[in-house]
Order: sequence, then structure tokens, then C-alpha cells
Amino acid sequence: MKNMTVAALPLMFAVLLSCTSGGAARVGEGRAAQDSVAPSENNITVQKTVAKTITVAAEDTAAYLPMLRGKKVALVANPTAQAFGSHLLDVMIEGGVKVERVFAPEHGFRGAAEPGETVNTETDSKTGVKIVSLFGKNLKPTPQQMSGLDYVVYDIQDVGCRFFTYISTLHNVMEAAAESSVKVLVLDRPNPNIDYVAGPIREPDCASFVSMDPIPIVYGMTVGELAKMINGEGWLKGGVKCDLAVIPVANYDRSMRYRLPVKPSPNLPDYLSVRLYPSLCLFEATNISVGRGTETPFTFIGYPDPKYGEYVFTPKDIPGMQTNPMHEGKKCYGVDFHGIDPDSTQFTLKYFIDMYRRSGGTCVTSQNLLGKLYGNKTLVKMLADGATEDEIIKSWEPGLSDFKERRAKYLIYK
Repeated sequence: MKNMTVAALPLMFAVLLSCTSGGAARVGEGRAAQDSVAPSENNITVQKTVAKTITVAAEDTAAYLPMLRGKKVALVANPTAQAFGSHLLDVMIEGGVKVERVFAPEHGFRGAAEPGETVNTETDSKTGVKIVSLFGKNLKPTPQQMSGLDYVVYDIQDVGCRFFTYISTLHNVMEAAAESSVKVLVLDRPNPNIDYVAGPIREPDCASFVSMDPIPIVYGMTVGELAKMINGEGWLKGGVKCDLAVIPVANYDRSMRYRLPVKPSPNLPDYLSVRLYPSLCLFEATNISVGRGTETPFTFIGYPDPKYGEYVFTPKDIPGMQTNPMHEGKKCYGVDFHGIDPDSTQFTLKYFIDMYRRSGGTCVTSQNLLGKLYGNKTLVKMLADGATEDEIIKSWEPGLSDFKERRAKYLIYK
């Protein structure tokens, strides 16, 4: 059943919630109503509220529990794998599924690990299920860890950016499953950055764990759609294909804005940070702070010099978010993005170009990392040559148009 999309059952009785609510629906209820937006001619979204209720795949239990009962199952998940106010692991066990082990991505199963911190293998204190880390030395499940399994279930909230490492974990799990003849089941979730596609296609010489597949920075697909494309395009090592099925999100379409009920990562605390993340993550290869070491990272930028802006913040240790942050204890000056409309915010290079110019071209501290994040090694040279943002955007073609055309057959949602 390669690349099969399992049809969702009819929606259960729904309780309409506020689009900004973080509350979870009870068993038997649908998910929160979200906002639908219509693009204007200037590519600025105009928000309008529509009474639509979505059901994430994890809550469509009738579509996946029957196929998993009596099978040996592994779960790839983190704290975002929520269903009916409980963790998916608990829902699966209560539903009669034998979960042999959990594979944990960056930040761990409970999400307490900091960026880049090694996640150790442990046992879940609530269920006793063994947790195997897929971050650090062990980025991909070994044949031994896949041995005896019938299914691997993947349910992690994505934010639609190539350098968000959960999709790299998805790639590696699919590859390991294909090599071990284990089926893969993706429980889909909405993408809060699904409304557009932007950025250069990742070039082969910039492939890494933060740029696993040849896709743009913002790819405008859910993880279920992306999994189908990874499989269908032969991007797994050796061109192998896994036995893949996707449970879709019910009553979801690309015009809807989705505010995440759970933080997707310790340093993406809210909807604004999620929408700015594609634009601001490039600063991770510079000496410009993105606010790590504050309560609202990825909502402002700055450096310890007043010439970088009027907004002031001071990074500090925050356990569970960031220890030893860049410019710790130093007053940073920069730009605060609070007050902008998240829904009209899309990927842009203007912030990066502005800080690059203010620094006199000295802010980039790792051209190697910048190439991996950006997708190719041309950005610094183009900026040094005086290229404008429009000129840089034009350089993304024809790759971006080709990607949009190729991805069309893998899309699940209108």
C-alpha cells in the first residue's frame, strides 16, 4: 500500500473553540475552529473567520487503531503528539495497541532537551515503554531497533521549514523502515506555514541534518504530504521506498490558519515566532541574537551595539529553553517584531540583509552553516556584490517552479 492516503471517517460531533485557544477537545469532539484567509493581489492575507472544525489524524482513532491492534508498533513522537488532551502514546495503549518502543527526536520525548543537546535513551516513567533517542550519535533507527516491528507511527507537529529537524527524523525513519520492511503510518497535522512556498532549493553540497531533502526553505506541505513526496521522488538512500500510509487531517484546507495548541519546540513559544522562524533562523549562522535566552525567542533580533536598533533585551540562562545563550548577560540592541500581523508574515530576506549591512558584512560567523540553512553557498557573495532582495529571489528560479510542479501530485489538501 505504498503512498496510500487513508480516507478519514466522517467528523465526530464538534465543539467550536476560539482560533487562539490552546485547549484540547475531549474524546468524541472535533478540534478547534481555525481561521480561513484569502490572499490579496499583494500577497497579503486578509483574515476572515469561517466555522470550520478540523480533526487532527491522531483523533481519528477509528482510522488507525484497528490496523495497529495485534501488531508490534514503534511510535515517533514528542509532546506535540496530542489527542483528546492526552499524549498519543497513552491513547494508543488504552486503545489496545502494543507499543514496543518510542523513537524520540531532537528535544526528546517530553521536549525538555535544549537545541543540539544529546538526547539519551530512557524509559517513559508513565508507561514503562523504552524511549530510543534519534538525536546525537543515533540519528537513524538501527536494524536492531527496527527488528520485529510491523509499524512505525509518526506524529510530530511540523512548522513547514526545511531546517526544522523533525522532518529529517521523518526521512531517516522512512529510510530505516524501507530497509527493514516495516510499514510507516504518518498521522498528519496542519502546517502553520502551509500558505506559501519560498526560498532556494537545497543543493547537494549543502545536505545535512538541517537540510535533508532538496526542498525550499518553506515548502508549503504537511508532513503527510512531504512524506509522500520523499517516498515518491526516490529521495531515500538508494531510491528505496517504504510502505507508507497517511491518515489525513479531516476538514482541513490550505486557506486555513492554524495556531498550535502545543509549542512545537522549546524556542518557538507562539504563533508569531512560528511565522517568523523561516526568516530568522538564518541568523543562527551569525553573531546576531534571535532572542535565545529570553521568554520569546524568534520574535526579535539584536546585537550588543546600539547601531543595530532601538529595541533592547538581555539574554540569560533559561532552563529547558537555553543555557549559555549568545551574548549572555549583555544588553542587545535590535528590532522587535511584536505588533506585526503574523498571518501576513512570510519568508523574507530583508531582516537578514538589514543586519548584514549594519554589521558591514561581518555578522556571518559560519558560512558552512549558513549554506546548510539557506540551501546553497551563494547568499554571502550575492550580498557582498550588492544584490537586492528581488535579485536574490529571482535566483531561486527555475528550481522553485519545478518544485511546485513536482509536489502537486503529492498534495492531499486543496
